[in-house]
Amino acid sequence: MIHRLCIVGVGLIGGSLARALRAAGRVEEIVGTSRNGAHLQRAEELGVIDRYDTDIASAVQGADLVFVSVPLGAMRAVFQALKDSLADDAVLTDAGSVKASVVEDARAVFGAVPGNFVPGHPIAGTEKSGVEASFAELYQDRRVILTPVEETRPQAVATVRAMWEAAGARVTEMPVDHHDEVLAATSHLPHALAFTLVESLARLSDQREIFEYAAGGFRDFTRIASSDPVMWRDICLANRGPLLAAIAHFTGDLAELAELINDADGERLLEFFETAKRARDAFAG
Repeated sequence: MIHRLCIVGVGLIGGSLARALRAAGRVEEIVGTSRNGAHLQRAEELGVIDRYDTDIASAVQGADLVFVSVPLGAMRAVFQALKDSLADDAVLTDAGSVKASVVEDARAVFGAVPGNFVPGHPIAGTEKSGVEASFAELYQDRRVILTPVEETRPQAVATVRAMWEAAGARVTEMPVDHHDEVLAATSHLPHALAFTLVESLARLSDQREIFEYAAGGFRDFTRIASSDPVMWRDICLANRGPLLAAIAHFTGDLAELAELINDADGERLLEFFETAKRARDAFAG
């Protein structure tokens, strides 16, 4: 049971966690905090949080668990704001999509990674944002990756694991660097490609006609380009090393595809597509 949960950033991710824990009966009080009082007021009106405070230092006081769900570019400032108000026995965790940068921010602010800090990343979300888009089932049967470092206390990891499992998630652990490499390929690259395709087509002279006749495939592939641009700017910059490696690998494969089409090599082109289809069908299954 979490007696007081403080959520820094009550949007889709933080709001859905609040709803899930409340539905599971695993939290007594939820306090929300951010710089936007109007957003926090809306979260309170929706019953997602019990009360709010725009001052982070005040909001985290008395909390036994603090969940930080803000863009990566704001993570260090949040750590700085809560550093002196966090209870000694409180557990701190986050939802950042890039773990190396978050761990670096924690070290910069606290001097060392606190033993009660558990870096984490829920592999869940939609292209929508804001507390209005939050729902209790977001994490049901979805993966959450925890990336504890050497300083992280096992009891803190157990607390965060229990929180996510109460929300319906399947929790795994992996090293920080491995997490960032995997997510660069499976999440960050697809978002970068979706944004790039839409931006590229939008610059064509007949863009109105192109989008007018775009079919379901275009809509499906580019759905994630409706995601929060600020969040994805921060992710690309924070994970630029692994992401650039993933882009380089993909660029090579795209060049191979262009060569097959240019050579009218139907046999190898079919093999290329069949290999991709088998992999996608296995994943979907």
